[in-house]
Parts: sequence; C-alpha cells; structure tokens
Amino acid sequence: MVNTGEKQSPHHVVIVGGGFGGLYAAKSLAGASVKVTLIDKRNFHLFQPLLYQVATGALSPADISSPLRSVLSKNKNTKVLLGEVNDIDPQAQKVFMGDEEIDYDSLILATGAKHSYFGKDDWEEFAPGLKTVEDAIQMRHRIFMAFEAAEKETDPEKRSRWLTFVIVGGGPTGVELAGAIAELAYRTLKEDFRNINTSETRVLLLEGLDRILPPFAAELSREAEISLSKLGVTVKPKALVTNIEDDIVTIKQGDEVTQIGAKTVLWAAGVKASPLGKVLAERTGVECDRAGRVIVEPDLSIKGYPNIFVIGDLAHFAHQNGKPLPGVAPVAMQQGEYVASVIKQKLNTQPLARFHYIDRGSLAVIGQNSAVVDLGFIKFTGFVAWLFWLLIHIYFLIEFDNKLLVMIQWGWNYFTHNRRARLITGKESLQNIASENSDNFYVKGKNTQAISV
Repeated sequence: MVNTGEKQSPHHVVIVGGGFGGLYAAKSLAGASVKVTLIDKRNFHLFQPLLYQVATGALSPADISSPLRSVLSKNKNTKVLLGEVNDIDPQAQKVFMGDEEIDYDSLILATGAKHSYFGKDDWEEFAPGLKTVEDAIQMRHRIFMAFEAAEKETDPEKRSRWLTFVIVGGGPTGVELAGAIAELAYRTLKEDFRNINTSETRVLLLEGLDRILPPFAAELSREAEISLSKLGVTVKPKALVTNIEDDIVTIKQGDEVTQIGAKTVLWAAGVKASPLGKVLAERTGVECDRAGRVIVEPDLSIKGYPNIFVIGDLAHFAHQNGKPLPGVAPVAMQQGEYVASVIKQKLNTQPLARFHYIDRGSLAVIGQNSAVVDLGFIKFTGFVAWLFWLLIHIYFLIEFDNKLLVMIQWGWNYFTHNRRARLITGKESLQNIASENSDNFYVKGKNTQAISV
C-alpha cells in the first residue's frame, strides 16, 4: 500500500436541530472519528416538557434552557452554528442557510414540530400554542394580564370573560396547563387582588375524544379528571371546537352547540411537522404523512438516501407496531442515540439493527401532589406519582445548573404556593387594554402590540 501523505478528511455529520433528538445524537458522537456540525436557529436547547411552567409563572425561561455551546463544549469534534437551514441538495450533499452552504457525509434532520390548527390557521391569533419560549412568554402575558384586566373591569359580564380560561386539547400539555392555571387562581393569587375574587375563575378543558389523556390507560384518565375537578377545572370531553373568534369559543358536543365567552383561549390540541419536512420531500421524493412528518425506513433513514436520517417529531416511524411513534422526548432521545450508533457502525462496516423504541412509560402532572404514571407493568396516581414526575423531570434536565435551580424553585413554590416568575412583559399597557376602546385584547404572532377588535 502506497502512503501518499495526504490526510483524509473525517466523515462529516451535519445535525439540523438542537432539540432532544439532535442534541442526544451530537452527544453520542463525542469521541467518534467524525466531524460534527450542529445547526440550530436558537443558541439553546429547550426542555419543552416544562414550558407550561414558564407560561404559568412557576419557572423562568432560563431555568429550562441550556446554551448549546456550553452543553457541547467538551465535544472536541463538534461545532455549533447559529442559523436556519432552508434548503437541501441531497445529490450534492449540501444544506443551505440562506446563501451559505455546508457539505455533509451524513445528515440528521431533527427540526421538530409546531402546533397545528387543523386547517384553521386564523385561530392562532386568538388561541396561541405552546412550543417555543416566545409562545410561553406570550401565553404567560395573556394569563396574568387577564387577571389584571378583570381587576379594573366594572361590568360583571366582561369581568367574567376575563376570568374564563379555555384550554383546547386534553393531552398532557392541556391537562398540565389547566391544572396550573387552576392552582394560580385558587391558591397563588387569591390574596393578591382587591376588586375581584379569583376563586370565581373558570378553567375549562376541552377534549374532542371521549376522555382526557387518550394515550394513557382509561383508569388513569378517570383519575386525572377527578383530580382536575378537585382543583376546580371543568372537563368537557367529546367537545369539538368549531370556531374561535374574538372572545367566543363555539363547541359542539353531540347535537348541542354551545358558545363560551372567554378572553383567554390556549391551544394544546395538535401538532404538525416543521417546514423542512416538506423541503426534504420536494428534494428527494420521500413521502410525508398528513401532519407533514417524513416517513422513514427501519433505520430512520429515508428511502433512496441511506445517509439522510430523520428523527424526533419530524419522523413518522411505524415499523414497530404499525402505528407512528408518539412525539415525545424519550422517542427523540432514543432515536438520536440510535442514529449516532448507526453512523459509527457504518464507518466500521458493522451489521445494522433496526431501530426499536423502548417505552419506559408515560406520566403527566395534574397539580401539586397529583400526577398519573403509567410504567406498563404498574400504574399509580396521587402524591407518589407526583414525586416520581418531579424526579424524572429533574433527571432529564440537561445541565446541573438547571437541575439545581428548578429544584430550589419547586421547593419554594411547594411551601409558599408562590410563583415568582409572574412577569407581564411586552409593549402593551394595562390602561389601554382594559379601556372601552380595547375591549378585546390579543397578541398576534410574535408582535406584542395591543389591537382593538
């Protein structure tokens, strides 16, 4: 064998997205004989399962966020770039960030999902979802501004609408939001106002199916509903939302159509894949499902392109039991680690095993001292389930600083019932939104300006 003296470039793995899937893939490639470039439009990893606590003032955004450069600083083979990938050339093996292009040998797409309004995108103006820090801050603004506006409102009917909160979607996010808002109204804020009685707050949780928490066992759904009822939440199953406009939510339950007057409507009902899935489909011909998720092969690659992998909420993986895997953090974590191992095995020409998700259970918190846990071999609720939920979430927070801060904050909240992150941020003034000329107030998109309807 002749040694030319030329040094061969290491295999270049480009990861798009610094969520659970992308981050776990990058961490798993530490020490491997590859070069890694992780690209994200944010400079931080966000622990999305606790976003609802930012939205309800229990935690601050920094408590559940970790700078990507800090997390990956010890990965000497990894470079982090701040940017947004908007195009892919699979033949030339390049990704594009505007005019900038980056070559890859293996590509991992982990750009996640956003909330979906099932074709009614105009509802977003009135009912924000919860996927980003900005979403959480906007939601927090609406929740706490509603109490402030009610404090100044003299008309009983208008005050009632300010004190009515409607959450659309009875999955884990909707259940957790409903429980947190109820605790706010009936515990945290009960002594803070002089003109309103926050115990008059109405929290309504709407679910289109016959029970909340559909992925959980039926008995856990019943326990969750009982716990929510004890907190003061009204659960409405089989409630299909047919319209959201201004401060009116129209629902249909069977043949009965009802209109609910509510100034604050929060969306937790559905998700759709990030736009990069559509770009990938156009460039490669790969199929996507109705939610825009990319249909992947058993090894999480896409058909015809064994060096392009799609993981997390962007992936439709139905090779295990015929149904797509749920869009939850453990799926993305395991897929990120798996794809990293696939790339390392391919470089060493080792045999490949198909991806197999190990479901270690599901859990959802209802409120303080109350949660539901389904580990498959055992199901439990109540205080023990709540402690288990706390420990699991602390364990999976990325950095030690976050673990410590969240533990301290949760301990303080537990004993004082106080939420210290109850900040109302934005450019609006309470005087404007509570006046007769700003009867209906909404935050539109990312621009936090008051508008009159």
